[in-house]
Amino acid sequence: MKTGLLLINLGTPDSPSTADVRSYLREFLSDPRVIDLPFLGRWLLLNLIILPFRPRRSAKAYKSIWTEEGSPLKVEGMKLTSELNQFLKQDQVQVVLAMRYGNPSIDKGLKELKNLGCDRLLVLPLFPQYASSTTGSALEAVYRMAGHDCNIPMLEVLPPFFDHPSFIKAFAKQGTSFCENSPDHVLFSFHGLPERHLIRGDEENHGCLQKDDCCLSVVEGNRYCYRAHCFKTAALIASELKLEAERWSVSFQSRLGRAEWIKPYTESRIRELARKGVRRLVVFCPSFVADCLETLEEIQIGGKEIFLEEGGESLEMVPSLNASPDWIEGLAEMVRAKL
Repeated sequence: MKTGLLLINLGTPDSPSTADVRSYLREFLSDPRVIDLPFLGRWLLLNLIILPFRPRRSAKAYKSIWTEEGSPLKVEGMKLTSELNQFLKQDQVQVVLAMRYGNPSIDKGLKELKNLGCDRLLVLPLFPQYASSTTGSALEAVYRMAGHDCNIPMLEVLPPFFDHPSFIKAFAKQGTSFCENSPDHVLFSFHGLPERHLIRGDEENHGCLQKDDCCLSVVEGNRYCYRAHCFKTAALIASELKLEAERWSVSFQSRLGRAEWIKPYTESRIRELARKGVRRLVVFCPSFVADCLETLEEIQIGGKEIFLEEGGESLEMVPSLNASPDWIEGLAEMVRAKL
């Protein structure tokens, strides 16, 4: 069988215009795995509160990071796909990039691989840590769209790679030069989730968020816990960089709405560190494998402004993996293990 590899990232608007951002947000936030309210409640929230106001603000944020080539997330994703295709050419693997929301779509990616003659498909959601709203949503869409064909391809899914040595080493290498000069503190900032998402996903009654140390290790009972995956990723990168325990911490960014999200919040943590006397701060964002709005605008621009306002002297964000050679080799290693 000829093998196809479908890489899936979250997505991006086609342009930073308000209209395109609104279209993207409508698709994204209509997903019941993202806003997990009953249909009517989700429709009212989206159409009466979010879409009338947020697209204009988000478009301004996208414009601040947009490049001549386009959206950084998509540009870096296409570079990665091209390089990985060359890397896996000897293994006769065809690589295609798809976005859960926006373009290129998952449906288009599946059709492209079918047209290339791929009967066996490997699916790799580019979300290191598992969450129902990211990995779960992407896989649900793949299964649904692949099921439209009479001849359904043989599908295999690569698991979350939050603790895969290749991922950890690649991210640590990205941050080596930033940590060599001994910053006062290193912050690992992950995308946040509403607390109810974690509690709903606790199908084995592990006691999600009911005790302070429930996420400090990944065990059988919390093997799908996003927060536990994040803490594990941070601990492994910190270990690879030989950071002392008191020199690093974990936080969660990108909170939306008034619901309780997993804590501590990145903005609050940045303020707290500056007020405690941290002058040089380095920030990793290891829930993103490509730089995007959340890393470039929220941390590199917004986070830095907050830190300086509170008395800090410098905030440096470690670039994401993007299409770095170590990440390409790491992905190839993951794929070859499945062949």
